Amino acid sequence: MVPVDDAVAWGESLDHLLECQTGRLVFEDFLRTEYSEENILFWLACEDYRKTTSQTEVMTAAKRIYAEFVQVDAPRQINIDCVTREEISQNLTQPWPNCFDRAQRLIYGLMGNDCYPRFLKSEIYQALLEQAEQLRKEREAKSSADASPND
Repeated sequence: MVPVDDAVAWGESLDHLLECQTGRLVFEDFLRTEYSEENILFWLACEDYRKTTSQTEVMTAAKRIYAEFVQVDAPRQINIDCVTREEISQNLTQPWPNCFDRAQRLIYGLMGNDCYPRFLKSEIYQALLEQAEQLRKEREAKSSADASPND
């Protein structure tokens, strides 16, 4: 069960949702129902990529991200403009930690303006909010009962 505060916080901003591991998983499940999970998967891959320190690992990770998400006809091709796609392609010869930043910002914007508002209205999120609210009420009732003096 999702903690009440977490479920409510996810409705405040996309950042709150993405900062929480459970939130990311729920959002990914939602995106999968819309056949657009490549957005969150790409965003997460970029977050991990940015933390990579070994030059060998940077090269390997950059090529993997490009092959999986960026190149035309990639298995999980993201929706970015051709200029950004070409810029990334050129950066692959000598990838650097921020070479996917522009594409990541575009995908973040797409999620924030398109996917996230639909998520907030989705049955998945609304059901979680209802469960969280029900749990909160049950806890309050138990707390009140425990605080009442026994007659």
